[in-house]
Amino acid sequence: MSTPITGVYPCYENQFQINAAASGVEKKMVDIADCETFSVSFDNGVEEWHPFTEKGWVRRLLTSKGVTISVTAKRNVGDAGNDAVAALAWVNGRSAEKDVQWTFPDGTVVLFAGAVVNVKNIGAGDSTAVAPLEFDIMSNGKPEITPAA
Repeated sequence: MSTPITGVYPCYENQFQINAAASGVEKKMVDIADCETFSVSFDNGVEEWHPFTEKGWVRRLLTSKGVTISVTAKRNVGDAGNDAVAALAWVNGRSAEKDVQWTFPDGTVVLFAGAVVNVKNIGAGDSTAVAPLEFDIMSNGKPEITPAA
């Protein structure tokens, strides 16, 4: 993205990249082709307690966070980013972790190092539909946030 934007913007200005390098040591962040929709869910851990001093009112403290980004895309064989996601459908454990980043329209970048990529669909659908690629990007530890310049 050449110039960060201000004001309102269409959702397609958000972009997602995945590390398509063969080894975890290398870094080759590439766009994931043909993403259509995404939704973001923050999973927050909140502790609650009811001290006498608050006369029945609850006290709360946000103590943990997690993020899940659910993405729907079209399966695009031959695109490095799309292929990197699809390949994770067949692995378990640490092998299903990849660096994934979310680039916002204003230039802010959120890097999810070692995110769990939970592939949910790599081609099933109606006979006349374009093959889907559906997956969740699940934070795995604290993300690195680089604010826009």
